Amino acid sequence: MAVKPSENLPSDSAPQSLAAAPPAVLSVSPTSGATGGGTVVTVNGTGFTGATAVRFGATQGTTVTVVSDTQITVTSPPGTGTVQVTVTTPAGTSNQFVTFGYTATPAPVLSALSPNTGPASGGTVVTLSGTGFTGATAVRFGSVAASFTVVSSTQIAATAPAGSGTAQVTVTTPGGTSNGLPYTYTAVSAPVLSSVSPNTGPAAGGTVVTLSGTGLAGATAVRFGSVSASFTVVSSTQITAVAPAGTGTVQVTVTTPGGTSNGVAFTYTSVAAPALSSVSPNSGPAAGGTAVTLTGSGLTNASAVRFGSTPATSFTVVSDTVITAVAPAGTGTVQVTVTTPGGTSNGLSYTYVVAPTLTAVSPNQGPTSGGNTVTLTGTHLTGTTAVAFGTTPAVSFTVVSPTQITAVAPASVAGVVSITVTGPGGTSTLPNSYFFVNAPVLTAVTPLSGPLAGGNTVTLVGSSLVEATAVRFGSTAATSFTVVSDSQITAVVPAGLAGPVQVTVTTAGGTSNPVTYTYLTPPVITSLSPTQGSTSGGSTVTLTGSNFSQATKVFFGSQPVGFTLVSDTHLVADVPAGAPGPVNVTVVGPGGTSAPQTYTRVSSPGI
Repeated sequence: MAVKPSENLPSDSAPQSLAAAPPAVLSVSPTSGATGGGTVVTVNGTGFTGATAVRFGATQGTTVTVVSDTQITVTSPPGTGTVQVTVTTPAGTSNQFVTFGYTATPAPVLSALSPNTGPASGGTVVTLSGTGFTGATAVRFGSVAASFTVVSSTQIAATAPAGSGTAQVTVTTPGGTSNGLPYTYTAVSAPVLSSVSPNTGPAAGGTVVTLSGTGLAGATAVRFGSVSASFTVVSSTQITAVAPAGTGTVQVTVTTPGGTSNGVAFTYTSVAAPALSSVSPNSGPAAGGTAVTLTGSGLTNASAVRFGSTPATSFTVVSDTVITAVAPAGTGTVQVTVTTPGGTSNGLSYTYVVAPTLTAVSPNQGPTSGGNTVTLTGTHLTGTTAVAFGTTPAVSFTVVSPTQITAVAPASVAGVVSITVTGPGGTSTLPNSYFFVNAPVLTAVTPLSGPLAGGNTVTLVGSSLVEATAVRFGSTAATSFTVVSDSQITAVVPAGLAGPVQVTVTTAGGTSNPVTYTYLTPPVITSLSPTQGSTSGGSTVTLTGSNFSQATKVFFGSQPVGFTLVSDTHLVADVPAGAPGPVNVTVVGPGGTSAPQTYTRVSSPGI
């Protein structure tokens, strides 16, 4: 069957076209703006390529920029209420209901101008104060637009354009145009130079000169001949400038909005630049004030000494090879230089050192005779040059580390002193931190003797005993001791050997003079005569032995009896009555109790 032409199907190779989809608006940012328009809005969506219009309601936006197929930026036109934002492309217009709201924005208000006068040539930076400056689109001096920067909603910095007379300054924002405040253009006189100091310098340039005169505020150029120089306006009467390279004698001029000044002469010389070889000392405290000697050559006529970029507090040219200078305050390591008409010298290093600090002293007391070693703890102790106890220097000291010094204390009178450490960075004092203590003094020991086994308590009398750290009998420490007062100590005697020993007391103030204590051997009984007697007592018995000379008691059993000391080897004791049988006889002395000997009581025969 034949196919009608209208029923023919397109071949596979025939080209086919599809209609492009219209754009779609998905969101806008921000979603609101001022009724006066001017808000930059970002439109997000799809199909934006080739966009020909962006409308806010029926009104087209301005400054349309197609960023990509999905984003457009546009400036909102004036309007009111809430309107639909649409995008139109060759494929059609978006129909999504994405809205933008117009909000009423108050007009800005100007309250002050600072300054409110300036030269007719313009260029003055004026600070505008007020409210509602956000989004400012124009600042005008009269009808002339000015360049400006919105600092905040209450401040704008604007550069006055050229003008004359008095002009009203206004600010325009999407909310409208502000009230006007007067700005007066004044006729500015040309600057006048009176001097340049120094008025000579090396052909290589680099000399820092001071220009003095009037009308220098607002300077726009400083020239040495026809060559521009870098400069700083210090005030309306002073400028500092760095001379450029040059030769011969040139005229220095200053240009301001009022014109160009007269010229003052500056002569380029062929003087050699100074050279520095040493700085002594090459360090000092951050607070400055150190007297420094600079050695070198070509130092005559020095016009400046600098520590880094900071001028020395003062300086004195001693000779062509020596300058003394007082270091200013500073930090870290800086280069010291000298400037003369021949130029600026090489730099030599000077280091600002942090002042030391002291935090602890151990021990914090010692003898008035000194000689003991004290450990000082702190920070920044490296380079310490002096240690003093009160006003007296330490006998010696050693810097162990940045945080520790050992020092040998000097002799001093008793009392408290401050310890001071001095270093390149300054001085640190730890107030009332060390006590000089008098050495203890002993005047008596009671009793003067005791047994070899020790254990008995003695009383030591003297002065300056309250800080006692040890009591010794010869080289043996007391078993224990108690400081009763500054003048009395009780001590338990340790065991010892027969004979005298020196008793001493040690405190932070040192070791006392000695007093003598004697270790005594106990008495010894070798025989009794007779060895027996009647139970009724009343007789005597002779004891033979040794160490009887200091006997204090004789016992028959537990009963003390009277006795007569004959010699160190003999004593006669009274025999007491008692039960028949044996009884121990003992002799007691400071050295202890003798071993017993037996005496036997015998009953009388009956009648």
